[in-house]
Amino acid sequence: MSRLLRSKALGGVTALTCGAALVVTASFSVPVAVGTENLPDLMREADETVSIVEVVVADTAELDRLVETGADLDHAVHVNDDGTLTAHVVASPSEELSLTARGFTLASTVHDEGDTEAALAERDATIATARAENQAFAVAAASTSVSDVKVIRADYYTSFGQGYLSVEAKFANGQNVNSALVVERDSGAGTEIGSGGTQNISRFVDAGEYLYHRGSATVATRPDQIRVTSPTGDTVIATVNDWLPIDGDDVYGPNYETDFINSYLTPTELYERIHSLAAEFPEIAEIVELPYQTNGYRRAAQALLGNSNANRVGIDSHAWGHEGGNDLSVETVNPGTPNSPLSVAVNGSVITVSLATDANGTATSTARQVVDAINASPAAGELVVAYTYRGNVGSGVVPATSAALTDGLSAPNSVSRDPHPVYAIRIGKQRDGSQTGVLAYAQEHAREWVPPLVSIEAAERLLRNYQHDGRTKQMVNNLDIWIVPSVNPDGGHYSFYDFASQRKNMTNHCDVTGNADFSARNTWGVDNNRNYDVYSLFDGYNGASSSCTSGTYAGPSELSEPENRNIDWIAGTNPNIKFAMNLHSSGNYFMWSPGAYITPGRISAPRPSLEDESYFWGASSRILTEIKRHRGLSVTPARTGPISDVLYSAAGNSGDMLWYKYGIYAWNFEVGTTFQPPFSNENPTGASAHAESQEFANGLVELFRVAYDFDKDKKKPSSSVVTSSSSEAGMVDLMFEVSEPASVFYTLDGSAPTYESAMYASAGLREDGETLTVPKGTKVHWFSVDAAGNVEKNYRPDGNGKNYNKTTIK
Repeated sequence: MSRLLRSKALGGVTALTCGAALVVTASFSVPVAVGTENLPDLMREADETVSIVEVVVADTAELDRLVETGADLDHAVHVNDDGTLTAHVVASPSEELSLTARGFTLASTVHDEGDTEAALAERDATIATARAENQAFAVAAASTSVSDVKVIRADYYTSFGQGYLSVEAKFANGQNVNSALVVERDSGAGTEIGSGGTQNISRFVDAGEYLYHRGSATVATRPDQIRVTSPTGDTVIATVNDWLPIDGDDVYGPNYETDFINSYLTPTELYERIHSLAAEFPEIAEIVELPYQTNGYRRAAQALLGNSNANRVGIDSHAWGHEGGNDLSVETVNPGTPNSPLSVAVNGSVITVSLATDANGTATSTARQVVDAINASPAAGELVVAYTYRGNVGSGVVPATSAALTDGLSAPNSVSRDPHPVYAIRIGKQRDGSQTGVLAYAQEHAREWVPPLVSIEAAERLLRNYQHDGRTKQMVNNLDIWIVPSVNPDGGHYSFYDFASQRKNMTNHCDVTGNADFSARNTWGVDNNRNYDVYSLFDGYNGASSSCTSGTYAGPSELSEPENRNIDWIAGTNPNIKFAMNLHSSGNYFMWSPGAYITPGRISAPRPSLEDESYFWGASSRILTEIKRHRGLSVTPARTGPISDVLYSAAGNSGDMLWYKYGIYAWNFEVGTTFQPPFSNENPTGASAHAESQEFANGLVELFRVAYDFDKDKKKPSSSVVTSSSSEAGMVDLMFEVSEPASVFYTLDGSAPTYESAMYASAGLREDGETLTVPKGTKVHWFSVDAAGNVEKNYRPDGNGKNYNKTTIK
């Protein structure tokens, strides 16, 4: 398949082709919004609660206006019956008032902090249950009559004629002792245990809690019994069972293992998980520490003195909070004597400001005067910097008060406060750049807790099925797979422990003349999916903000953030990578480039060629089919396609960088319907992090299959129309049938079908498509395209081709 050069000239002058040439220089300045001078700021204070609310807009132009406010948008936009659009915005009460003042209509609340608290409580309960079970087992095992090891499962199965034994067992001190358990097996009923050989099983820890030991090994004969020995020498004997085939699994073998996710995982836990996997499977996996460390889960300690904008004084420590800033305090006192001068004293970690008084002993020091006095004091200036509140002149008199400085961070000490390494697990038999590469990465946006689970589930499936599933072995032997479960660990930790709705990283680019004070701490950071260097805000594209407190802040420059430079480094130093999946939530979308446009006129980044668009659509049909197989979820045609078509402009997103700069076929999942759904849900169609992790892992693994099949499939699909009688008079029911998983595009008005035509999301062999009911005499024109981009009959769907399929319904 031919590939287009999509590189962007970096530095100097950038030329972009969007119908007409648009030339943008490096000195591009972001335009200032007009007519908003007297409107309340779109600003979130740290003590406000935050919810996801629906915002109804009249059309796409109004949607673009909403995006341009810098509102913190969820990824869900849907068309209503009356033609209006509903978008989801993450907003506090003050932000809701600001949006209302700008003429936007707010509807119902979709998700609030109570929902997140429930999800965290569920995670805590899961961990607590595992801890309690471990403790109860340890107490029971302390007696002389109970072994300190017990078998949970012992399963025998075959794959391609080879026998396997899979064992799960629990060790009473497994939380603290990182030792393998030894499994001895017999060679059939009545034979001696040990005669069939031995195997070791490894410790499995999830969310910091030990669950059990597990592992599988090939066996020459089916064992009847096993004996498991713990590190203390205690033993237990168990009978081996047959592992029955999985009902309806026609893609992978009957012994294909799935479902390795037990709870939400913090970035620290995600990294621990992939390190453990790489250690367990060193022949086919390794950990890569990416070159750019993040800012770290850390902040200066801060305080605010005063009670109004005019008399407030902001105080920031020079030291990080955990390195001494949190030990500081500041007090302003009235000395109680008339005509006292303003002075500053430091005693250990306490800074005391003695306010100036008048002849009556009344304090007269303004915020500006207090700020200047603190900064002029050598002793105080060595510890802190002071400033007036958000650029205020500081004319108000500062009251007598005191405040302890704090960084406001709540994560336990197990979460590092240092600059954080970002890790990838690299999976493949040959990890030398010689094989087709695939990149999967998650949690660019901190609050999106489900996508990292998808990446971990996919990694587990590749590694744990390698020995006994032929299709998995085929992929691992022939692909070079990079998985980054958390691009943004600092923001991820902040979301789990401090502010669940955190979207961005934790780098504060605001200065003290703006919104750098303690009350603004939940607005800082860069949107990592707006900081890349292709079709960005700095190139004049829409969908990102220059405001340091906006939910879509693009940063001070392209690729300013280490998180973004890491993804750029992976793509730039591994030219074998041809495919990528950016895992996001939410909205159940499946998208690709172009992802940005310029308003007015929606001047888009260049569309893919017909050949490449065919590949995007065809591969998508395979991937979406596998998502649906888990529980029937359909990512609808309306939510499938180029980002700028089905959602809104997202200037500087990673998918565009990978596609245009490096020629990588880059997709974007939007997993589920909310950022932090309950982990488990008994309703099979309801929001569930567990179910979403499984269904979208299906899709991610299918992307690996697409990569494996890359350039191998030259066979074109074929399709036909099947009709049946309709219950409506004068009407006929019709369906399309295809020879393989493929997308079908059709028209019913006699026009030539193109990629802009209606899409019949037929998945061919594994699911039925929709039933269309049309009048007799309808002219149906259509064509199909498969996952390799092969178009039926070599038809060119540019509106000029003639060899599409045609029929008249009788």
